[in-house]
Amino acid sequence: MNFSKILIPIGVVLFVAGAWHQYQWQGVAIATGAVVMWILLHFTRMVTVLSRAANRPVGHVGSAVMLNVKLQKGVNLMHVIALTKSLGERLSEPNAQPEIFKWTDSGDSYVICTFQGGKLMSWEMTRPAEETDGHTADPTSEPIAAATRETQATS
Repeated sequence: MNFSKILIPIGVVLFVAGAWHQYQWQGVAIATGAVVMWILLHFTRMVTVLSRAANRPVGHVGSAVMLNVKLQKGVNLMHVIALTKSLGERLSEPNAQPEIFKWTDSGDSYVICTFQGGKLMSWEMTRPAEETDGHTADPTSEPIAAATRETQATS
């Protein structure tokens, strides 16, 4: 259950009630102004993030590797959209839990993020297989080839 949906309104009511108890109507006016300012700050951030994302292709990110490094479990979808500056490509059904989004970079690497209740639960980065001369590269052969080149250069 998402307790912030309950605790935030209760906190606002307690804040305004405390302001009433301490300063009567002047306190209520100041407390209400502070709450409205707090709501406007969140709204402004949301509009800014979404307007930046509206100017980019859906599901595109500058670097999937950097996104993979910056992601943290528990951040909300708006935070991930702010990191990528792009809306994710939806892989799950609309209004279904968990929500699954994909961001791809220009090198065809991609990150698939799974959100449960708007919070990031898991993510997985996938890189395309590198090819050399039509064959898939063997990561163990590179150190051997480098050592062979060094020995041939010294001979």
